[in-house]
Amino acid sequence: MNAAPVLVSACLLGEKVRYDGRDARAENPILARWLAQGRVVAFCPELAGGLGVPRPAAEIQGLAVLDRAGNDLTPAFRRGAQAALDAARRAGARVAVLKDGSPSCGSRSVYDGSFSGTRRAGEGLTTALLREAGLAVFSECEIEQADAWLMDLEGQTEDEWTE
Repeated sequence: MNAAPVLVSACLLGEKVRYDGRDARAENPILARWLAQGRVVAFCPELAGGLGVPRPAAEIQGLAVLDRAGNDLTPAFRRGAQAALDAARRAGARVAVLKDGSPSCGSRSVYDGSFSGTRRAGEGLTTALLREAGLAVFSECEIEQADAWLMDLEGQTEDEWTE
């Protein structure tokens, strides 16, 4: 059986693509196993949408994504979300593990738009589009749940899964 692909935020894989030029590497044995199995499709929607590194921090305010100066970055975030969906479809991915808190990738929370470091429940533009298209989206804190979801998708037992 072919291993089901998983779309993963590039920053979680150690790529220095975050707004501040850093990564958010997730050291997780499940992620390492997925990499070894060739499941991982690395992707950064913000880069794909045309934003550079480094770039101003951005937060969701209402229906828009703005930087601290009030510049509307929504079109770039929408382009990146569509590019992520296109990449997932090309790869055949039905699940994604994305960086929580991001205005693109947040799946449980996003920053509240005040640039004060305060989070609120919500999802980023990429997560919303992927979910609307039927993909299961998990945060980097939910890799175990994503792995269980994949195991169920592939009809594997836990012993078969970790071989």
